[in-house]
Amino acid sequence: MTMPQHSLEICGLKGAGSRVCECGPGLQSPPACCCHGRKRCQRDAGAFMFPYFIMLIFCGIPLFFMELSFGQFASQGCLGVWRISPMFKGVGYGMMVVSTYIGIYYNVVICIAFYYFFSSMTHVLPWAYCNNPWNTPDCAGVLDASNLTNGSRPATLPSNLSHLLNHSLQRTSPSEEYWRLYVLKLSDDIGNFGEVRLPLLGCLGVSWVVVFLCLIRGVKSSGKVVYFTATFPYVVLTILFVRGVTLDGAFTGIMYYLTPQWDKILEAKVWGDAASQIFYSLGCAWGGLITMASYNKFHNNCYRDSIIISITNCATSVYAGFVIFSILGFMANHLGVDVSRVADHGPGLAFVAYPEALTLLPISPLWSLLFFFMLILLGLGTQFCLLETLVTAIVDEVGNEWILQKKTYVTLGVAVAGFLLGVPLTSQAGIYWLLLMDNYAASFSLVIISCIMCVSIMYIYGHRNYFQDIQMMLGFPPPLFFQICWRFVSPAIIFFILIFTVIQYRPITYNHYQYPGWAVAIGFLMALSSVICIPLYALFQLCRTDGDTLLQRLKNATKPSRDWGPALLEHQTGRYAPTIPPSPEDGLEVQPLHPDKAQLPMVGSNGSRLQDSRI
Repeated sequence: MTMPQHSLEICGLKGAGSRVCECGPGLQSPPACCCHGRKRCQRDAGAFMFPYFIMLIFCGIPLFFMELSFGQFASQGCLGVWRISPMFKGVGYGMMVVSTYIGIYYNVVICIAFYYFFSSMTHVLPWAYCNNPWNTPDCAGVLDASNLTNGSRPATLPSNLSHLLNHSLQRTSPSEEYWRLYVLKLSDDIGNFGEVRLPLLGCLGVSWVVVFLCLIRGVKSSGKVVYFTATFPYVVLTILFVRGVTLDGAFTGIMYYLTPQWDKILEAKVWGDAASQIFYSLGCAWGGLITMASYNKFHNNCYRDSIIISITNCATSVYAGFVIFSILGFMANHLGVDVSRVADHGPGLAFVAYPEALTLLPISPLWSLLFFFMLILLGLGTQFCLLETLVTAIVDEVGNEWILQKKTYVTLGVAVAGFLLGVPLTSQAGIYWLLLMDNYAASFSLVIISCIMCVSIMYIYGHRNYFQDIQMMLGFPPPLFFQICWRFVSPAIIFFILIFTVIQYRPITYNHYQYPGWAVAIGFLMALSSVICIPLYALFQLCRTDGDTLLQRLKNATKPSRDWGPALLEHQTGRYAPTIPPSPEDGLEVQPLHPDKAQLPMVGSNGSRLQDSRI
């Protein structure tokens, strides 16, 4: 198993709202921070902690273990595993749709990180001062522009500038204007695409090329790359942590991060945000967990993996919170304002607030390079998983020898399609569309997919059957806690969160921009496009299933197919044992070996191991 995809949570994209930290999705790279979530981010950080850990214990870890065991037992991707109950194969297609949406806009976020990384290769960061051609008269930087020529920094802020920063509603920072007026050249409406930002387009091409090259040999190559992308961010986080806690005001920022805001605990949105953050941080319902687990050895202890990876992921998220808020506390102390005034949410955290704080540090370009390099690595780790999920699903579904041998071309085709679909997001209205996809394309659909997956496995296939499968695979049944969570607790929590999220729904906004009704309608269509796969495929399966009555068709469509079970004959024991031993005279057709699932070293809590072949 690979580490969870926590990636660009520091950008405030994906997952929950009031973040427990600053970064955090779940399969390939280490959890970087936990702001991967939804919208309210740092402002309710203290209130977010309690529901975050409750959701981790009762939803995150159980669902993580379920998906790992599901994929590992069948050695199939997110489509092939639904031989367990063919009528619910639409859940797998829904996972593919979700991964497609996220893969499209996720690489755009990575390309912006690339852009900032390249822009940091200078002796003075371009967002440090207000004397650039794109700056407006409202720009007020935390550094004195007059010191640009001699490279020195003022010991204290001038009183008039401090007053401006504290009381003026018109003040915009140089980092904000750099982001809005130079990097994005932001248009005034989501329908006004303007021009494609060529620098961003070039960085998007670089992002997709890197992803493709790392996956050119499937998991064989990405498994090696993940050794670096999953470990080096810890080095960067530690460097930033040591530097951050030694700054004046760091303790104030950390206390703001840790202090609970109990009045927020009763808000359903905080709990919904916590659940969403867990889904993104651990990668539940994306299909990536199932896909990566399908490459594990059949008897791999995925129970131990799920505990170690889940706790490590979320602990890293909390750790990253200390890194972020120590710097933000220093910035607030420097400006003489409250931490809540400098804490931002959404893309503003990664590309406005934190870069502005970095300008206050000595040798600021070095810290900026490290920060954005970390973001790139985390984003690439998640992107590897997203792309591999789609490619594996396509290859497993077609399943003939030609496509197994030409998997590289499938990977190239998916990468090219992802690049072309991401081009509109590099336009002047691109950030509006990116946030629209972030809010709707993979939000409540994830909890619906997870809930249906729990119900179909526990109640349609049968909890006793599934517990026996796990015992056959691991040598012991799932612990009682997981049995209770799978059957009752997790589906109930997910259901009530979904209900409260709908009740407290508010239309999307970006800063002061209110999205028009037609844009919100497109967002809902994107959200429904993944969920609608489930009933549509169920109806399709009912129509093609044999049976004289509807009840017979329903029964036949939900029972496991004949080829459900372990992929290798050596593991097909008990009720999966062949009744008649196969012989060459039987003329049975043998499926070709999946090239990526034969003798494949994988990265996980158990270190490097050889992967089973697959028939």
